[in-house]
Amino acid sequence: MKRILTILMLALSGMQASAYRVVVTNLSDTPKTDYPVVIKLTSCVDIPSCRITCNNQEIPFQLDDLDQDGHFDELCFLVDLGPKEEKIFDVDKSFRGPIPSYPARVYAEMVMRNDKVKEKNKQNNYVESITARGDCANSYNLLHHHGVCFESELNGIRIYFDKRQTLDLYGKFKKGLELQETQFYTSDEQKAAGYGDDVLWVGNTFGLGALRGFDAKTLKPTMIEPVKSRTQRIISYGPLRTIVEVIDKGWQKDSLSEPVDMIIRYTQYAGHRDTDIDVFFSHDNVVNTFSTGIINVKGSTEFSDQKGTRACWGTDYPSTDHEKWKPETVGLAIYIPQQHLVNEFPADNDNYGFAVRSEKKHIHYKVAYCSANESFGYHSAKEWFDWVKEWSREISKPAVSITLDFR
Repeated sequence: MKRILTILMLALSGMQASAYRVVVTNLSDTPKTDYPVVIKLTSCVDIPSCRITCNNQEIPFQLDDLDQDGHFDELCFLVDLGPKEEKIFDVDKSFRGPIPSYPARVYAEMVMRNDKVKEKNKQNNYVESITARGDCANSYNLLHHHGVCFESELNGIRIYFDKRQTLDLYGKFKKGLELQETQFYTSDEQKAAGYGDDVLWVGNTFGLGALRGFDAKTLKPTMIEPVKSRTQRIISYGPLRTIVEVIDKGWQKDSLSEPVDMIIRYTQYAGHRDTDIDVFFSHDNVVNTFSTGIINVKGSTEFSDQKGTRACWGTDYPSTDHEKWKPETVGLAIYIPQQHLVNEFPADNDNYGFAVRSEKKHIHYKVAYCSANESFGYHSAKEWFDWVKEWSREISKPAVSITLDFR
């Protein structure tokens, strides 16, 4: 329900100031929890650490190197605000102590199978990046849980490492981080102890907001193939947000277009059930059309504002093995900004779909979901759709003001 407002730092001021003050104001009568403040460090070279305080109390933060060049690109921290409340945060860039180890509120993992470990939830061949050539016979099974996974206290997502690049979902009963312990393969003992599990069957659908190509003749999505290579990597492990990327090099989107390199970045903030998706292209694709959407869960009901926000609520088995799995009820949602929206298509057997376009080599949208298993969440279509409507309103009309002063 929160919108991230990025602050661009002035070049000269950023180079000269050793500290600055961030003023964050809630303009609405609705409290804000874990609201992300993200400061771009485009003008600041070699900031190894800093210190952030509010009313002389230290505030958890993290520094992220997005382009992996060895220099931090963004500073992030989260704020809680009451109605109409204003808070002042002091950032000391001259601080040279080690970055504190704040409690982790997010988690990300890539792990390959260890043949010596028989338990499916205790695999320990951890990797940070993996690349498969385009002619790889079965990239889906290279990673233990079929792709990178990440979570906040409220959600858990894995992204399939194949031409689908689908987002598959993990439902929780209680808030907390679980994927390090279950690895998306919850044991019977863990289930009895209240751990969550896989709650969605995705097949070849969009799942929760996978980006695909688009066939203008059939008006159908196309898979991310052929590619020269496909990469998944973890950019940031937390503690306040995790960032993972899927990189498709040399994607021949269709027979008429030249191959394009594409980076899909997923950002998951602590305390959030929604996930930010940013897609970056190597060259201008404004004339090209892509597709995304959410799976048409069996028997689901739909909400759409016809302006880019769409949701569903439905129940289906998360696996074709109906003997070992029970039906799961989920709510899914997607928010697409107007500048990226081309068309909304009627639901078919697989998806609630959209055609979307890039703007300046970039597409941004958000996805969110809930599981009816949650003790902290939503348990009816009405409750879920009410949350989605409020989520959409806050994204489109942010009610938090952020200003930056150098000193």
